[in-house]
Amino acid sequence: MPDPSPRAVPPTLTDRVLAQIHEARRPVGRRPRRSRASAALARTPEQLQEARSLRRVFLDLGDAYRQYRRRTDAPVSAAVRDAATRFRKEPSVTSLVSVAERLDELKILTW
Repeated sequence: MPDPSPRAVPPTLTDRVLAQIHEARRPVGRRPRRSRASAALARTPEQLQEARSLRRVFLDLGDAYRQYRRRTDAPVSAAVRDAATRFRKEPSVTSLVSVAERLDELKILTW
């Protein structure tokens, strides 16, 4: 009987999104921007970093989707638009995974 190893099991889409979020946390050589929003004042530095990382991955997904649409002349997908709207309203790992799922169905994701 073969020994199941972690390498034999492909990572889930959630695992892949979390890896992208982790990668987005790496410093990019810029100073952090100061937010003037009062809501940002109530957040910890870790929460702000998490929000920035989620947003960076979301923007990367948007870039990939726009490139796909330019290449294929595909119309805007209602499912992608709805998932993106949910993410904008409630940015979270779960809502970001939903966006990634829609793009993965279209074979857009390279990670």
